[in-house]
Amino acid sequence: METIPETATTDFNLKGKVAAVTGAASGIGRAIALQLARQGASLILHTRSNDHGLRETANLAQAIRPQIAVELLIEDFQDPQQQDRFCQQAWDWSGGIDILVNNAGVDVLTGEAAQLTFEEKLELVYRVDVVSTIRIARALGSKMKAIPGRSIVNIGWDQAAHGMEGDSGEMFAVSKGAIIAFSKSLAKSLAPNVRVNCVAPGWIQTAWGEESSDYWQDRAQRESLAQTWGKPEDVAAAVGFLVSPAARFVNGQVVPVNGGFNHGGQLPRNVKES
Repeated sequence: METIPETATTDFNLKGKVAAVTGAASGIGRAIALQLARQGASLILHTRSNDHGLRETANLAQAIRPQIAVELLIEDFQDPQQQDRFCQQAWDWSGGIDILVNNAGVDVLTGEAAQLTFEEKLELVYRVDVVSTIRIARALGSKMKAIPGRSIVNIGWDQAAHGMEGDSGEMFAVSKGAIIAFSKSLAKSLAPNVRVNCVAPGWIQTAWGEESSDYWQDRAQRESLAQTWGKPEDVAAAVGFLVSPAARFVNGQVVPVNGGFNHGGQLPRNVKES
């Protein structure tokens, strides 16, 4: 009798796993939390200050999977002491975590922060998007390394690889480019027990995208081969795969979620942003 060849697993089940998701009160972070809940993971959810939004995320997650446990943590990642406190509380809640998704990032495109200077925005982005992600991934990753089968996903940006003009393009190319490079290095540091990957979203229609001008609406559609905005759920689906047993042989990778970047869709340099 012939032996049936071994095939890759299609197991996306996270039942019995504990997943920590930072920046989970809305947008991409909320979509990731709900995706992991659908796959059966208990959740540690974080926000800087949006307590109401975080509770909404928790309620939605438990409506999907009433049996999962959910813990809520409110910490400002501009402060290293609060970063450390998050790590300790997350680890102690259930005796360790199996999955870490570093999604938290400071919003400098909407609200009061949009009025800051470029230098002030850059400093905020650096402290939260870069330093806190690196410190939290290293602190929890060093603990996760003791047991095989754990996973970290960091959030990058698809255009960090080739650049984008303007203040926001320069700022996010620096910050998310750093996270992409860090993720590849951390994967080597934590192998083989912890897999580390990076998801690089493209034009994803979060709150900013819903309210953006016709310029950005047109640009988002032309710079994707899919000719449409992506949704937070598209990013969440990629994360759900990467942290599952189905992705056991995927490590140190950057996964763009952008519908296929259309390089020919770039606007001419003399077209003014509005």
